[in-house]
Amino acid sequence: MSTALPTRTLGTTGTRTATLGLGCMGMSALYGEADRAESIATVHAALDAGVTLLDTGDFYAMGHNEMLLGEALRTAPAAARENALTSVKFGALRGPDGAWNSYDARPEAVKNFAAYSLQRLGVDHIDIYRPARLDPEVPIEETVGAIAELVEQGYVRHIGLSEVGADTIRRAAATAPISDLQIEYSLISRGIEDSILPTVRELGIGVTAYGVLSRGLISGHFTRDRELGAGDFRAFSPRFQGENLQHNLDLVEQLRKIAEQKGVSVAQIAIAWVAGRGEDIVPLIGARRRDRLTEALGSLNVTLDATDLAAIEEAVPADAAAGDRYPAAQMAHLDSER
Repeated sequence: MSTALPTRTLGTTGTRTATLGLGCMGMSALYGEADRAESIATVHAALDAGVTLLDTGDFYAMGHNEMLLGEALRTAPAAARENALTSVKFGALRGPDGAWNSYDARPEAVKNFAAYSLQRLGVDHIDIYRPARLDPEVPIEETVGAIAELVEQGYVRHIGLSEVGADTIRRAAATAPISDLQIEYSLISRGIEDSILPTVRELGIGVTAYGVLSRGLISGHFTRDRELGAGDFRAFSPRFQGENLQHNLDLVEQLRKIAEQKGVSVAQIAIAWVAGRGEDIVPLIGARRRDRLTEALGSLNVTLDATDLAAIEEAVPADAAAGDRYPAAQMAHLDSER
């Protein structure tokens, strides 16, 4: 690899990874059309820059994202490929029309999903394996226990969680070692600070933070007149609608003033803020183009002092965002929001 990035360890039992990870979902789904060749080139550029953690889900475009990532790994230089860490979410059930149906985290389903992910990714093990959401019909102990069996068999290295609350985290951690919790965390999504973040810190569990730019909303690049396709998640997201969007973009403009004073971009200051919340937090950047990747990596050179943090807090206070982070039907599936 041409560049060495600073590293962090995911919890007391997890793996060591670069301070920033790459979230690959947008390369296949939910944010409109993406260029496959550019997506693969972005994965290669991330690996070359020293990024190690690559996050995907077996239900992102019904397996497309895993196959894309598998191709990127297969065509990457051997040294980069050996340093790559795969983080995979499972459990969401989709229809041929792309519909989101329900979740399945039964032990037999866990092992079935893992078998398909290993094949699509072209790897002999998954570094971090996690249920995407809590299955209300299956005790978390059974789901985690099934992943623990995969760990014993060598198919999985570490067990992760995603979007679950403090009680579920405690029950999971009592069943098997948990490396990290993947959950949305950004300047305008700070709900984890109340009980979830203290819980994972008490238990020695790391955090992989997704949505650090709130799906582009606080990237500094999103505009009110941007047209979104029918398949773009943001066309239905409450934070991107009507008055909510205008309110949230006004927050971004306040943040832009601070960023310009520091000579950095809005995206860089927003990512740096998340990374600065603790050495146990690894932000996942959702870049699907090399220029956006380069911008995001520049956040590692941004230092926020007490004066900066106070200014950011004044510009974008906790709970300042207008609108929920998901539509109501999806919010109902979030154990982390209960």
